[in-house]
Amino acid sequence: MFQSLTAPIGSKIALADFDPGYVEGEWTKKSSKTKIAENTATSRQLAYRLYAENQRAILLVLQGMDTAGKDGTIRTVMTGINPQSCQIVPFKQPSHQELDHDFLWRIHNAVPRRGNIGIFNRSHYEDVLVVRVHNLVPEAEWRGRYERINDFEKLLVEGGITVVKCFLHVSKEEQRERLQARLDNPDKRWKFSKADIEERRLWEDYQRAYEDALTYCNTVHAPWHIIPSDRKWYRNLTVSGILLKTLQQLDPQFPVCEEGLDDLVVD
Repeated sequence: MFQSLTAPIGSKIALADFDPGYVEGEWTKKSSKTKIAENTATSRQLAYRLYAENQRAILLVLQGMDTAGKDGTIRTVMTGINPQSCQIVPFKQPSHQELDHDFLWRIHNAVPRRGNIGIFNRSHYEDVLVVRVHNLVPEAEWRGRYERINDFEKLLVEGGITVVKCFLHVSKEEQRERLQARLDNPDKRWKFSKADIEERRLWEDYQRAYEDALTYCNTVHAPWHIIPSDRKWYRNLTVSGILLKTLQQLDPQFPVCEEGLDDLVVD
């Protein structure tokens, strides 16, 4: 059965309706490798034109439970893109300075410049996820943030930034396997923390928090994409395709060169 990556604007999103192991069509790990390479190669050319045009920008927001694959997605979909035209910002626990401002202050400071692709590894949505699950602010505060997030994203869009939001949807069992793999591998154990186990115990609380964030912040100007992420290759295939489609729709153009260059010769 076909599974859409998006939900109708205004509808209640239930993650149980989205299979994290879903694969559309006849794609396999082997066939996806070639397609991902094609996607990233074309995206690389369009990103170069976007940088040269220097008029608009793309913000790719990646959210997901621990081990959903935010880092792996970034490594894959940004292959070969000029680092000068790309910024990757991971949002962790806010600093004392950041806490002295409104929750969007540190986010707005990190939005991509014109001509660039910005990637948020976690984002402003942590302020309706972690703070909710751990009761870090009153409920009235985090509930009011949905509308402020929507207004903020609309402001970005009106300023020429295309906002692409991807929730990397991973199952609880797949997360368990990935966490265990980190623990068992000496070269990956540095990525594991005892706190990961404590956070895992809050799985259902996080799922409810994500469902509300996906529901209330699924807008016309910045819709959510729910990416099946139990298969890493399909996750990468899907996100690389979304980024490529976004660039193709923007269709960036090289700026017009100054006149009188055709007959010039550099001595």
